[in-house]
Amino acid sequence: MQWTKQNEQIVYANRWFSVNLADVALPDGRHLDHFLIRLRPVAVATVVNEANEVLLLWRHRFITDSWGWELPAGVVEDGEDIAVAAARELEEETGWRPGPLRHLMSVEPSNGLTDARHHIYWADEGAYIGHPVDDFESDRREWVPLKLAPDMVARGEVPAANMAAALLLLHHLRLGQDALP
Repeated sequence: MQWTKQNEQIVYANRWFSVNLADVALPDGRHLDHFLIRLRPVAVATVVNEANEVLLLWRHRFITDSWGWELPAGVVEDGEDIAVAAARELEEETGWRPGPLRHLMSVEPSNGLTDARHHIYWADEGAYIGHPVDDFESDRREWVPLKLAPDMVARGEVPAANMAAALLLLHHLRLGQDALP
């Protein structure tokens, strides 16, 4: 059953996002107005070291008034390569420069409302270059054993769905039956 967008108009826009209104035709011929949010792509990155610890941020999100573990992330600037943006965000938010990044996954956290695409990368090495420029983004930065990820997700300590999915996939790749060499 496919919905078809007939047209779309911008209701509000700024440099971060736009709120649009679409006229959508349903398969039975009815139409409905559907609001949607258009967002810039998001780049996410982390490092998993030789001890199978993952570099995470402990931060507060004022919108939901909640604390949780996250991976460094931010919007991709116009014309910026996504992997370059992921490395930049990791460095700015943690003070760690990643080694060669590998694409882990791309997800759409809320595709019924937004077109936000989150591109998640990881490296198996990094170099500490100094205190993070954007230290205001998190309360602390820690190397957390990857083996703890499933329980952290289950306890709600990783509230963002994209971050939970990435940590669970990293856990599977590094520690699961099909672990990488």
